[in-house]
Amino acid sequence: MSNLKEITKGIIKENPSLVMLLGMCPTLAVTTQAANGLGMGAATTFVLICSNIVISLLKNIIPKAVRLPCFIVVIAGFVTLIEFLMKAYWQPMYKTLGIFLSLITVNCIILGRAEAFASKNKVLPSICDGLGMGLGFTLSLFLMGSIREILGAGTFFEKPIPFLSENPMTIFITPAGGFFVLGIIIAVVNKIANRKPPEKISCEGCPSASLCGGDKTKCEQTKQSPEKEAK
Repeated sequence: MSNLKEITKGIIKENPSLVMLLGMCPTLAVTTQAANGLGMGAATTFVLICSNIVISLLKNIIPKAVRLPCFIVVIAGFVTLIEFLMKAYWQPMYKTLGIFLSLITVNCIILGRAEAFASKNKVLPSICDGLGMGLGFTLSLFLMGSIREILGAGTFFEKPIPFLSENPMTIFITPAGGFFVLGIIIAVVNKIANRKPPEKISCEGCPSASLCGGDKTKCEQTKQSPEKEAK
């Protein structure tokens, strides 16, 4: 159950882009299309998981005084590997992402998880943490890319959408549109993440306990109903 929690926390509650506001550069720069968001998210997730594994295995060997340089070397190695793989097998995406693929090395999400989690936990939880944060990052980029591509270009995965393709709102594929879409998504996600559960109250000695189940709102409604009937 704890490992599942490590995976799911990065999707909404601790989403690296939309809650912790990390990795903003690629989030804004490459999300003009849905496919670009998926490509950058997949590459970042690969580096996150692999670097977390290695750093977790070496956490007791790496001297504390040089841990950050060592982390960056590990991360840079996996970034180079994913660059080679994408150049060989996914060249269109490699050309589209360009310099932002190399900049994964200094992405705050990866270095932050290495320092805050992988260097202090075992391998399996570190894998789950990397997977969860990677999924959250990928979903946020895909969502932004989808909205900007649909509204700004009238296409989805480069396939035209009736009416929208003929009347695109090109502002959404500009930097200003990117900031606007990001702000709206952050507001919605934070509203969901910070939503409080219904307040539970003591039902001891209450004759209507079976009706409201301890929910404060329902309890008030239950108490008001007899009063209305009496009037």
